[in-house]
Amino acid sequence: MSVSSALPPLPRGRRQEALDRPVASRLALPASHVAVIEQSHDRCAAFGLTRIERPDYAPLGCADLAVARGRNERLFTHAAPVMEVLHDQIAGTESMVVLCDSAGTVIHSVGDEDFLGKASKVALQPGVDWSEQAKGTNAIGTALIEERATLVHADEHFLHANHFLTCSAVPILDPRGNLLGVLDVSGDQRSYHQHTMALVKMSARMIENQWLGDTFRTAMRLHFHLRPEFIGTLVEGILAIAPEGRIIGANRSALEQLGLSGAALRMHSLASLFGTSVGALVDRFRSPLATPVPVHLAGGGQFYVQARFDGPIWGGAIAPSAASEAVGATAAPAAPAATAAKPGIGLSQLDTGDAQIAAVVGKVRRVLDRDIPILVLGETGTGKELLARGIHHDSRRAQQPFVAVNCASIPETLIEAELFGYEEGAFTGARRKGAAGKILQASGGTLFLDEIGDMPLPLQAHLLRVLQERCVTPLGSTRSIPVDVAIICATHRNLREMVESRAFREDLYYRLNGLAVRMPPLRERGDLDVLVRRILDDDPASRHLRLAAPASAMFRAYRWPGNVRQLRNVLRTASVMAGGEPLITTAHLPDDFLDEVRQLDGALPADPPAPSPATPAASAAAPAAGAGPASAPADPLSLDEVEVQAIRQAVEAAGGNISVAARRLGISRNTIYRKLRWSQRDSS
Repeated sequence: MSVSSALPPLPRGRRQEALDRPVASRLALPASHVAVIEQSHDRCAAFGLTRIERPDYAPLGCADLAVARGRNERLFTHAAPVMEVLHDQIAGTESMVVLCDSAGTVIHSVGDEDFLGKASKVALQPGVDWSEQAKGTNAIGTALIEERATLVHADEHFLHANHFLTCSAVPILDPRGNLLGVLDVSGDQRSYHQHTMALVKMSARMIENQWLGDTFRTAMRLHFHLRPEFIGTLVEGILAIAPEGRIIGANRSALEQLGLSGAALRMHSLASLFGTSVGALVDRFRSPLATPVPVHLAGGGQFYVQARFDGPIWGGAIAPSAASEAVGATAAPAAPAATAAKPGIGLSQLDTGDAQIAAVVGKVRRVLDRDIPILVLGETGTGKELLARGIHHDSRRAQQPFVAVNCASIPETLIEAELFGYEEGAFTGARRKGAAGKILQASGGTLFLDEIGDMPLPLQAHLLRVLQERCVTPLGSTRSIPVDVAIICATHRNLREMVESRAFREDLYYRLNGLAVRMPPLRERGDLDVLVRRILDDDPASRHLRLAAPASAMFRAYRWPGNVRQLRNVLRTASVMAGGEPLITTAHLPDDFLDEVRQLDGALPADPPAPSPATPAASAAAPAAGAGPASAPADPLSLDEVEVQAIRQAVEAAGGNISVAARRLGISRNTIYRKLRWSQRDSS
């Protein structure tokens, strides 16, 4: 159906006016759509594009296209059959189906032969970049930026060369909400049909559901909908459930029906979301003939659910004690122990209330899964590797290896073999069958190069070549092995100064510095109390412990040159020294730490002396021994003494938490420290 035949007839006097209007404006699209197009055009102008220029139509070379397809092999495997079905539904409409990766590169297409010829004239073909920066406003590139279904019709395309197209694109998301790629139907703008977008959305959901089932094939999958007859259709919600009841994945329909983001949903369990348990569902749906059962949300809504599961861990209801041991079996096969990421360390767990850390986490989340290298700067011990593990944990590579390499700890003579691997007999002492290097071990996952500033210059050139070609050549070998790794680097050095002094390659610096973030030192952070509590809670033996008020004051005033690593070591030692006592006092802190505190910060609040057995009796006898009667009034306190007494009472009532006491008193923490120091000096 042509656009003109879909329009209602206009009065004769207005026909020419309508013909003068842009074609897209005559589709009666909503204001939100118009706003998206206008914003995209503004971005294109900012990119320096002009509407009449001829863009670069050169596709990737065969080798680069093979690498791009190799990186997205799993996406292609799930999408290709769906694309064939979608093409059958739109056959004969001068259209084609296009699959792009998360960077906007076309990796596969199918379509009508006559239209493929037209599309090739604007390079709508595999190997070509269709991001906004390269091709201006278009459904693929704009959908990547907006991360939602996008229609770009006729002259809504920024470049005049693309005005003959009408394109409907939908992002493809993984079960954690990360962008995998884009599915698009492009055709001659005269063949526009409003149902095309619905077909693309359904096809994208089919790919996402297959991806979820493949990722969590051994987990429990909970299928649900408001109406039981829709379970088993494309509109059903699907949740992946760990053995202990934690929600570990969801499809797009689940998020829409529950009205939750992916991150918010993963904070829930079966019990908190639906008020049921894994054991109850396993017992209920042990039979394949079991019908959907109603469950209720905490807010009062009702859904019907049906559970499906495979694998030996679902042979019966799992006891809570075994749940944590079984959770590893719910996801795709894990990486080897030597290279697996530490479980449970996501970016959200790094955000403990400090504004600087929150800013770092926010920046990192914006480039997650965008193939942008990340450079983490910061002093030793600030948690650079924890941030790298959090990035890996929240990325779509989470089920693949996380390989950490400390470039400063490996001898210069061995680091090349460690990184790139070697063949048998490559050098004296090499293993008989050779060894895979760290880069090859990390393929499919994340490679973390810690202390990158200590990498020798000759090795920097080799690493740059690997990053550019995405291939590794082991020592003693002539064959290149394709690799797919996300790169995260970290250093405490000033790489800019090293570049200027030619101690670090400038080209490698700019290749690694896609996004640079700085982990703040502990002395600049405002979440010390939260960190202390978390470190103590991580150790079951010290979970009951708390810091006494003087120890807490000492921690706050100290500058922590070793940062979080030093804090963790001090608390671990203090926890052991505290034994079964409820509070960690200054007496439990390591002597070298106390000496350093005195040298760097001077006198600090000390613990009150422990009362001797004779103290109560002596204090009780004191009034009797005095010359005056027992009821004689004591000397009045000075204003300073009253103030110090109030501060001590507030600190004690707050359990030693200086921040809480300061808020209750309406004064700063520094004022509390200063008053307590003065009172101790006066008493001495």
